[in-house]
Amino acid sequence: MTGFDYIIVGGGSSGCVTAAKLVSEHGARVALIEEGPSNRHPLLRMPAGFVKMLKGSRYLTFHKTEPQPQLDGRSHDLPQGRVLGGGSTVNAMVYMRGRRSDYDAWNRMTKAGPNDIGWDWGWDDILPHYRRQEGNQSLAGPAHGTDGPLKVSNPRHIAEISNVFVKTLQEMGLPLRNDFNDGTQDGVGYMQTTIGGARRCGAVEAFVEPLAADPKLTILTGVRVLRLLIEGGKAAGVEIAEGSRIRTLHAANEVILTAGAFGTPKILMLSGIGPAHELRRHGIAVETDLAGVGENLMDHHEVPLVAATHEKLGYYGEDRGLRMLRNGLQYMLFGSGPVSTNGCEACAFINPLDPAGEPMIQFYCVPTVYLDRDVMGVAPTDGVTLNSCLLQPKARGTVRLRSADPADLPMINSNYLGHEDDIRHEIAGLRFARAVLQTGPMAKVVKGEIFPGEGFRSDAELLAHCKRTVKTNYHPCGTARMGAEDDPLAVLTPDLRVKGIEGLRVFDVSMMPRIVSGNTNAPAMAVADRGVDIMMGAA
Repeated sequence: MTGFDYIIVGGGSSGCVTAAKLVSEHGARVALIEEGPSNRHPLLRMPAGFVKMLKGSRYLTFHKTEPQPQLDGRSHDLPQGRVLGGGSTVNAMVYMRGRRSDYDAWNRMTKAGPNDIGWDWGWDDILPHYRRQEGNQSLAGPAHGTDGPLKVSNPRHIAEISNVFVKTLQEMGLPLRNDFNDGTQDGVGYMQTTIGGARRCGAVEAFVEPLAADPKLTILTGVRVLRLLIEGGKAAGVEIAEGSRIRTLHAANEVILTAGAFGTPKILMLSGIGPAHELRRHGIAVETDLAGVGENLMDHHEVPLVAATHEKLGYYGEDRGLRMLRNGLQYMLFGSGPVSTNGCEACAFINPLDPAGEPMIQFYCVPTVYLDRDVMGVAPTDGVTLNSCLLQPKARGTVRLRSADPADLPMINSNYLGHEDDIRHEIAGLRFARAVLQTGPMAKVVKGEIFPGEGFRSDAELLAHCKRTVKTNYHPCGTARMGAEDDPLAVLTPDLRVKGIEGLRVFDVSMMPRIVSGNTNAPAMAVADRGVDIMMGAA
């Protein structure tokens, strides 16, 4: 292994896009470093296989938050992909971009004033990157690409309870929407997924595998980055650990961080880039004092309402016994059936507190009795889970170093429900979910609410339920955000350079100054695509 032009730290969605684009379009010599293993396990290619991963897997790191005072001292899980392809290898494959107003907000937050030219991050600026990557099965026109390597498709299998959900919300007055990705969202419909030919199409499949024989791309898995090498104020490479062996890799041009909202600030701080007082507390020499590293943690969080149904309309029991064998055989022979689904086909975008305003809740219909691994107490049965996922939380959390040891996981304060407005929206989402259970098609199939139970009526009782059950929707971001030059908490300039250090950029969702209103895997890939264009002067 000789020298590299670029070193990419983190082999997730953003890292794969960055590496592939630099190699295929610019002929660069690239090292892509991933702490986890390869993505070759066959279960990872099956759309429904990811459900098994959430119960514990070597392909995930299970972070545990610090005890949360606003949740009555509860700590909760924050899983993060730890495998080549990152989240795109272990996620639910939902293809969602957010809405126009999200990106227009990025533009406002990265301008020092109205006459600041800078780099633009509005909807019209990032849309070409989505279209370039996308190979959509059914949607075309100005908002969509049809020939890109990332395959985006309609659900191959739809549980009957999902159909009931879509009909019920239409009866409640929501419009049926066949495209959640044209810049607007309000309505109900079926989500598109990154599935092609009944198989997961993650960042590895779409972008990296076509370059498998290219000697300019070096992929290192099972390798931990200990710190960045900073020489004369410039990122010159990385120090890595392969088992017990420690060595250095050098980059002739730039180092790009794509280690995610937890990993990127951790590596920055271990390298002396971050809040000076925090670094000195761990005995780390300060390269540059950046107060915003590890601040501004945002995540979509959700609260469930669970109901039993009179008959089997979803996926309960489909992963066990003879049903599991039958479903596996159907998938292998025909690429159809429950194994070909992502387990959640339908959602709605709603604003229960202001129906005329922009949606504040992504309202999922999960076709089973489902609760996260750190919330127990509901007996499994045929039923449905309605999850109210808050799109624009106002509370902000933090990521801090636990110690100067790179092997230690960071300290994470998620701060879910840390703002009164977030509480109001989650309670309104629960009340909306109850209205769904009592309406038209859904009312005919639901036996009754089983969690939290109809005894939970007042705001105080529903808040207690929120505190007990609020969970991640797996979209942490913002911990090394970009911002205007005069923004004291901005870590990055609008061209994604780390302030105060030459040759160092961040291309993952840590860069988001505000979370997008939807699942973050597609934005992670589009941001990386735009980041490379900016870096290489092609934007």
